[in-house]
Amino acid sequence: MQSWQSLGKFIGSHLAFIAPTCVALGVLFPDQISVIKPFVTALFAFMTFQGALSNTLENLVDAFRRPAAMLVTLLISAVAIPCAAFALGSLFFGGNPNLVCGIVLEYSVPVAVVSAMWINMFGGDLSQGLATLLVSTVISPVTIPLTLRLLLGASVEVDAAGMMLNMLVEIALPALAGMVVNDLTRGWGKRVLSPAIAPAAKVALVLVILSNSTNVSPYIRNLTPQLVGVTVFIGLFAMSGYFRGLIISRLWRRPRATQVTMTFQTGMRNISAGAVIAGQFFPGEVMFPVIIGTLFQQVLAACFGSFMRWLLARDDASAGSEESLSGAAERLSSPNR
Repeated sequence: MQSWQSLGKFIGSHLAFIAPTCVALGVLFPDQISVIKPFVTALFAFMTFQGALSNTLENLVDAFRRPAAMLVTLLISAVAIPCAAFALGSLFFGGNPNLVCGIVLEYSVPVAVVSAMWINMFGGDLSQGLATLLVSTVISPVTIPLTLRLLLGASVEVDAAGMMLNMLVEIALPALAGMVVNDLTRGWGKRVLSPAIAPAAKVALVLVILSNSTNVSPYIRNLTPQLVGVTVFIGLFAMSGYFRGLIISRLWRRPRATQVTMTFQTGMRNISAGAVIAGQFFPGEVMFPVIIGTLFQQVLAACFGSFMRWLLARDDASAGSEESLSGAAERLSSPNR
């Protein structure tokens, strides 16, 4: 059991290197790895269920009691960023509707489940993060088809009904099931079941990335200047998502835990969900911008975590200096001096 848990921890702590390696293997050995494809839906539903075991109805209710940060995060991730992705994608790659569709899909999917790990690691508000994650996941069967229909309906055929049904099975229902199991078992799901199956969920993530990467093999093997441009664009745009959450939360003067949570959840996307949707409903070229996102997401999360740690430490130092100056001024102005 200890070796099993160690495997899960190893995968989780090395995702920044494992994800690109999986993409490379999927590109190099598409015929061999494509045998995984029939199991992708079940694997993804299992991953979603395991991730939701850490949530509870109490977390959800608590977040709705103070919903401002959650609503702003959802507005940024589900409205502002997809619209910006469409506008910029159309500007640079408007001659290829499939690439624009992939860019929009990449930034229309729910908040990444793995964002909870980064939030917890860097002292964010985990309750807010889990609630935002659950709401983002549950509403995604509506928001993703609606976003694609509104932004791309004229240029890309979108099977909204089929997509909604598929996402209910893969995302929304497993997420709700995980939360219900945790509630009905009075936290046993989070304390016992989730850690026990977490390594299997990490392995499932690796298999999903491997399988999805096979679909972009022809495009990566025959890179064009346009596809290289898409790769650069995705890297820069992914970085901007973290900055949006950080800047807005700081201008809004939110507590540091909220700043951490909003930064990660506006920057991190459930790329596996996007890849599964692209593979089931769109041509292979649509998946290229989605899969390319796996090359950047974990690396950027680690970089922004370190940056926020430095930024918040600087805030603490600045606040300490101001308090010292304020105290000195009070002592000098005291009538007893």
